[in-house]
Formats: sequence, structure tokens, C-alpha cells
Amino acid sequence: MTQPNFDSFAHEQHMQTAIELAQEAADRGDEPFGSVLVRDDTVLMSDSNRVNSTTDIRRHPELHLAYRACEEYSPAAREEMIMYTSTEPCPMCAGGMATAGFGRIFYSVSSDTVATFTGATPTVRSREILGDSTDVVGGLLNDEGRQLHANYDW
Repeated sequence: MTQPNFDSFAHEQHMQTAIELAQEAADRGDEPFGSVLVRDDTVLMSDSNRVNSTTDIRRHPELHLAYRACEEYSPAAREEMIMYTSTEPCPMCAGGMATAGFGRIFYSVSSDTVATFTGATPTVRSREILGDSTDVVGGLLNDEGRQLHANYDW
């Protein structure tokens, strides 16, 4: 199988969508996290945090999209996908994403930066969990992502 040319994807456009989904989550009363799953530069599915609105601690968008992708796509198809997420995946989500086997992950704001907004202890970084299985790229539209967290009432 030939790896897709991820460099040709509209990275900023997809991340902007993830950030907009995160804002929708915040407006709904959930924490500001949003994610988009893309293959061949086309959005396959998207989601936003729904932990509060569904009272389900598993409803992080990254984990939910990883679950759905595993249900709907083959491992080979998932290797051709990129997940764009407004914030670096937490350890739970990174574990689900490792199982899904996506080709690349882009995030806007690092978990260390979010910890400064929330006052929490920084978590294990997603790269440590995903290891060599998935390419992890951070800092895409970082200013926009940081502003989202700065505006949220942590």
C-alpha cells in the first residue's frame, strides 16, 4: 500500500473545523474539545466533547471518532486517515487512537498548555502513547486554539 501524500491536505482548514467544533462544545456546556477525521483530504466524520451533555466520561471526540472508525473502516483505510483535534489527546484518547492506527494526528494546543489553563497536572504526552505507530504533529493554529481555552471558564 502506498502511503497517501498527507502534505497535500488542507491542514489549516481541517483544524479550523476542529476548533469550531470545540467552540460548539463549550457553548453547549461541554469542555472545549473538537475533532475531525479526514481521508483523501475529505472529512469523513467529526465530533465535539459531550462528556457533560451525555454524562458519559468516554465522550471525548478523539476517542469517539476512533471507536467509530474502527467500526466502519478497515485497518488499511485507517492508516490513510488524519485526525485533527483542537487539543492534544489525553492518554485515554491517545490509547484509542493507537488502537485505531491512524496515519497522522494534528493538534492545536498541547496538553501541557491546557494544564496551565485548567490548573491540572500535565498528563502523559500523546507521542509517548502513540510511539512510532502514528505521526503526531502539534501547534497547528496554536493561537486560535489557545484563545479558545483562554475564553473558556476553566
